[in-house]
Amino acid sequence: MSAPEDHRRQKMTRLGLNRVLDSRFARLVQRLVHDTDGIGAIEFAILVPVLLLLYLGALQTTVALSVAQRASRAAGTIADIVTQQTSVTKSTLATMPSVANAIFVPYTITGMTLKITGIQIDANSKATVLWSWEQDGTTAYTAGSSVTGVPTDMNKASSFLVRTELGVPYQLISFGPNFLPTGMNSITMQRQYFYRQRTGTSITCSDC
Repeated sequence: MSAPEDHRRQKMTRLGLNRVLDSRFARLVQRLVHDTDGIGAIEFAILVPVLLLLYLGALQTTVALSVAQRASRAAGTIADIVTQQTSVTKSTLATMPSVANAIFVPYTITGMTLKITGIQIDANSKATVLWSWEQDGTTAYTAGSSVTGVPTDMNKASSFLVRTELGVPYQLISFGPNFLPTGMNSITMQRQYFYRQRTGTSITCSDC
C-alpha cells in the first residue's frame, strides 16, 4: 500500500473515531440535561439553610424590637407615675420594678437595673441631684452633684425634673453553643427619660 493511501486511511479512521466520540459525548450531554433525578434534593439542600437563617434572623429582630419598645414604655411609664406624686419614699419607689415587669409581659426580664433621680434646676439653670434611688435600695447619685444630659428644652430655670434610667439585658437567641462569638450573645438596652413634676415646684423623697 502506497504512503498516500495509508495516510488517507488513517485520516478516515481518525474522522470516524471522532464522529463516534462526538456522538457519544452528545448523547451523554443530552442524558445529563434531561436527567432531573436528584436536582430537587440538591436545591433543597442549598436553599433550606439560607431560608432557615432568614427566618431565624427575622425572629431575632422581631423579639429584640419588641423588648426595646417595652423598655422605652417602661421607663416612660415609671417617670410618669413618679411625677404625679408630691412626695415619694424608698418603699414607693421600690414598687416601680414591678411596674416595669408588668409591661415586659410575656417576656421575663432578669438583671434589670432601674435608677430614679429627682433633679433640681436652680435660677441659673444649673441641674443638680436633689435625691436619687437605685433598684437595690442604695443611692444612685450623690445629692448636690451636677447632672448632665438634660434636654435643652427642659432645662428651665427654677424647675424640677424626674429622670428614670432603665437597663434591660437582652439575651440573643442562640441556635448552638458556638453560634455567636464570645461576648456577643447579649446586649443591654438602655433607656432614659426626663419628666417634669405635675403639681407643685418639686417632689421630695424623705428617706432617699
